[in-house]
Amino acid sequence: MITKIFSEMPWLLPVMIIAIIWDLTWTLIGLWRSARAGQTVWFICIGILNTMGILPIIYLLLEKRKPVKQQ
Repeated sequence: MITKIFSEMPWLLPVMIIAIIWDLTWTLIGLWRSARAGQTVWFICIGILNTMGILPIIYLLLEKRKPVKQQ
């Protein structure tokens, strides 16, 4: 069934791969920054919710002016 879908829509696989890379990139950046800043709630929300990179982008935009805590 999957091979039938990809044979009927050959553009679907590259689109899916790009979407997965997009989501993973923004999610990992958001998780990294929220963990370094000690923001547990953001870390949990970004880690659990699958928003195709939207939530991590919102977090990074909101927190971009705040310096990262140094230990």
